[in-house]
Amino acid sequence: MSIRALIVDDEPLARTGVRQLLDSVEEVRIVGEAGDGPEAVRLIEDEAPDLVFLDVQMPEMSGLEVVREVGVDRMPLTIFVTAYDEYALEAFDAHALDYLLKPIDEARFAEAIDRARTQLQRAEAEDLSDRLRAVLDRYATEEDEAEDTSDEEEPLERFTVRSRKRIYFVEADEVQWLESEGDYVALCDGEEKHLIRATMKELTERLDAERFLRVHRSYIVNTNYVTELRPLDHGTYRLIMECGTPLKTSRGYRENVEALIGADG
Repeated sequence: MSIRALIVDDEPLARTGVRQLLDSVEEVRIVGEAGDGPEAVRLIEDEAPDLVFLDVQMPEMSGLEVVREVGVDRMPLTIFVTAYDEYALEAFDAHALDYLLKPIDEARFAEAIDRARTQLQRAEAEDLSDRLRAVLDRYATEEDEAEDTSDEEEPLERFTVRSRKRIYFVEADEVQWLESEGDYVALCDGEEKHLIRATMKELTERLDAERFLRVHRSYIVNTNYVTELRPLDHGTYRLIMECGTPLKTSRGYRENVEALIGADG
């Protein structure tokens, strides 16, 4: 059995420590390392690892926020690496998700690998998803509670774009795709890009799910403007938009793309 692993920690020495411990595990192959949350999300979506060693406490985007961004159902088997106190660790134990306490003990690491190996062999995907949800619920923040209220809002029908000289509006129906650009999101109508201050996660929740589909960490497409899908490797596709622009999907959003194909077929 081959296990493809990803190491996520903002501390280089911590990543080195996990890498050295994994060197002695023959069936594990490291497919990447990430030093922050956004890079972790990208690698999880692009590499689709079987196992992630995920630091809980990272600046800007914590390990738990990585889980939220990727989505519980798409998250690989996760071993949290944490410096939390005993009270917090009890919560992880209660939800049966494994963790490693810094500094990592070799015997404890071997035990975690054994558990991961067993869980992957059993392929208890639904059960693991439930456990991840339980952990997120346990450490829910005020921001999460605010986001929950967005479910009651009407789908976003137009965007307010603010520039130095003017404020104007862009109708959602006119946007072919949305593209992440740092702290902004670009609304692309095939000719121009209109920058708004927002996050992809926020827009995914607020846009009409019957028209707008997230196909990559960086792209949300208006399905009305997708004219062609070209299969690539490992379950990814190249979408051709009405204006001719190609957009590549990622494996992490494969189900979304397949749902689009199913709806059209």
